[in-house]
Amino acid sequence: MPNIEHAQKALIDLAIRFGPKVLAAAVILVIGFYAGRWIARGLGRWLARLQLEPPVRNLLARIAQLAAFSLFAIMALQNLGIDLLPLIAGLGVAGAGVALAMQGVLGNLVAGLTIIFTRPFRVGEYVAMVGVEGRVEAIELFDTRLSHADGSTVVVPNRKIVGEILHNYGQVRQLDLRVGIARPGELDLTLALVRDVVKANPRVLREPEPLIGVSVLSDTSIAIAVRPWVSVPDYVAASAEINQAIVEALRAGGVHYPLLVGDAVMINTARLAGEA
Repeated sequence: MPNIEHAQKALIDLAIRFGPKVLAAAVILVIGFYAGRWIARGLGRWLARLQLEPPVRNLLARIAQLAAFSLFAIMALQNLGIDLLPLIAGLGVAGAGVALAMQGVLGNLVAGLTIIFTRPFRVGEYVAMVGVEGRVEAIELFDTRLSHADGSTVVVPNRKIVGEILHNYGQVRQLDLRVGIARPGELDLTLALVRDVVKANPRVLREPEPLIGVSVLSDTSIAIAVRPWVSVPDYVAASAEINQAIVEALRAGGVHYPLLVGDAVMINTARLAGEA
């Protein structure tokens, strides 16, 4: 019984001495929790106006919430009379060890933030970089995802992008097609037929205007460049459609194609054999 009474007195004494401080610390933590949520929501709405990517908005909002709560937690610990210097020193040593162990991950994170804030490209644009190309599908904090023309997905670590040469085609691409004719007298007819084909294709953009003209002159043929502009998703389909339509239009118009090397050799061989 004396031991129980002694324990009760000790607990009452502790409650009287530290109870108000613990209660005040708890109140400070609750206020810090709701203050952090309020700051995070306000920051999220402000970042949404800047058209930042959703992962970055969420990350920055969480960092702001954590920073606000950490500030109130420090105030609560100080109210309890806890010395924070040893705790801060320990966290600094632990943070340095974690940073050394996660250099690659942190490098991707910093590069991802650099990409998102500098905006060298955006989702939906067609880019070529570090030996790969494709349509940007997502810009994450640690990597960037591209969709390739063959339906595959290319995942590029962000640290491989920052500091490298980047070719951003934007939302449109220019086709690079060529048509060869054998007779100079058919040049005007061929140009007219090609222009009609390009104009009739619904995937071709009216602005910028397509570029159609003579590109290469040789001893056996005339090469005509056909370079219309199309949107990124229509690039492959438009190329196939225009090529097929040009072949059909030239065939219907009686335009002669230049002979292939193999065909020319066979014709010359047969001619020499007949003369012999």
